[in-house]
Amino acid sequence: MNQELISALSDLGREKGIGKDVILDALEAALVAAYKRNFASAQNVEVVINQENGEVKVYSQKEVVDTADYKDSQTQITLDDARKISGQYGIGDIVDVEVTPKNFGRIAAMTAKQVVTQRIREAERGIIYSEYTEKENDIVSGKVQRIERGNVFVDIGKVEALLPVNEQPKNETYQIHQWIKCYVSEVKNGSKGTQILLSRTHPGLVKCLFAQEVPEIQEGIVEIKSVAREAGSRTKIAVHSNDPDVDPQGACIGPKGLRVQHVGDELKNEKIDIVKWSEDPAEFIAASLSPAKVLSTQINEEEKSAKVKVPEHQLSLAIGKAGQNVRLAARLTGWKIDISTEPTAEDSEE
Repeated sequence: MNQELISALSDLGREKGIGKDVILDALEAALVAAYKRNFASAQNVEVVINQENGEVKVYSQKEVVDTADYKDSQTQITLDDARKISGQYGIGDIVDVEVTPKNFGRIAAMTAKQVVTQRIREAERGIIYSEYTEKENDIVSGKVQRIERGNVFVDIGKVEALLPVNEQPKNETYQIHQWIKCYVSEVKNGSKGTQILLSRTHPGLVKCLFAQEVPEIQEGIVEIKSVAREAGSRTKIAVHSNDPDVDPQGACIGPKGLRVQHVGDELKNEKIDIVKWSEDPAEFIAASLSPAKVLSTQINEEEKSAKVKVPEHQLSLAIGKAGQNVRLAARLTGWKIDISTEPTAEDSEE
């Protein structure tokens, strides 16, 4: 051990983003294991590395006992011998006695390598886990590395993340080296390191994409109150403005519809309905059934249900294909919605 090694450890620490102290602690633990394995397995020892010059010393930790109680030379030292080292020692104290073998450096270097490498790997895992935990419930961009049994493995930087089959919209296909944006649904620290699960179906993906596109959302002026989504087909989002001079729907649509178009493009042309949120349940429910026009809404607070009347000619529009529109409206508002019709003058003309 020498100054060159200390410099190498410092360089390694900077390269891997790990503090030199972490590496030195790992190295000291490895050297303790090496000493016990090669010299005295039953002995209580500690290894100290001088961070300035790289000098390594091994100390046997022995308890000071009375001569009459002295039984084990590996774990005990008599009071008389202890006081030869320092007159301040008393019964029960722990004395560090240097026991560094002459050829310890060579043996330690060979033995410690694997353990140090493992500790560094563990430290790296911890750093990666901490970094990506902060990205949970956010979106990341990555490149498709490989596809196995429908599962897509995405390179997102320091780690490979998994986009499972059940988190992929049915209308989407992926190609090797394709760049995609995904929602980080879960970060786990497992035996094989940090595992990151991605999603392209999660409603949070839509919310995060709008947050990237709409400055008013980033500034907190416009809020996305709720999202209801059937991935690959249609999404409804409810928006609210904290500034009466800012139209939340207009902010999300953007000039010439560019903002919502960019989000739709990322979602492979998924249809997006932007609904104005309201504290009034009747008003919010009516808006949630867009693009259908609602004539009246009757609210049942106890059952949290609503009876909605629409013109006869808009019934199919309100319900949507296979019930999709009313289903998404119910999810968006959190209310059970029952739709019926009421003839209008327009229906009579038809």
